[in-house]
Amino acid sequence: MRTRSWVMAAFAALVVAGTADAGELKGKVKVVGARTSADAVVYIEAVAGKTFVPPAAHAAMDQKNMLFVPHVMPVVVGTTVDFLNSDPVRHNVFSPDKCADKVNLGSWPQGEMRSFTFKQPCVATLLCNVHPEMEAFVVAVPTPFFAVTGPDGAYVIKDLPDGAYTVKVWHPKAKETSRSVNVAGATAADFELTRK
Repeated sequence: MRTRSWVMAAFAALVVAGTADAGELKGKVKVVGARTSADAVVYIEAVAGKTFVPPAAHAAMDQKNMLFVPHVMPVVVGTTVDFLNSDPVRHNVFSPDKCADKVNLGSWPQGEMRSFTFKQPCVATLLCNVHPEMEAFVVAVPTPFFAVTGPDGAYVIKDLPDGAYTVKVWHPKAKETSRSVNVAGATAADFELTRK
């Protein structure tokens, strides 16, 4: 029993030690002149000496109520995204952007799904050639340290190792910005974007 307690304590110490230098970056993004500051993607451009393998699990974007859901989706470069059609009409997914291979997945009916892998850093505009009012964005970034702002512009990036980083912020209707941030434990960084 004593050995088991010692092993459990040692394991708990290892877990604490492994997360002791993990920080958190949080703050707000204000998009000047916009009704809302939602849908800004805040991400860490690089982590020195590290590369990141995309997740085995696919990300998912739906076409529901004549909208892409979510409207903006960040993913790690190399991630495969599944596109589901939940509407009782045919939808299409295509992107005019070269960084997304100018992909056109064709059109398909309700309940079916098609997939595409985003192989390089990219802001891919997604459209439906059946319904031109539909638009969404997949933002493929180099690290898994990213967040999407809510309507109030708030974001949180968790489990970020302490260190100096370039933080980038992208928004569909604003000019992209970036700046250096030193993360040490819980760190705050606010950003202000201007309309395009």
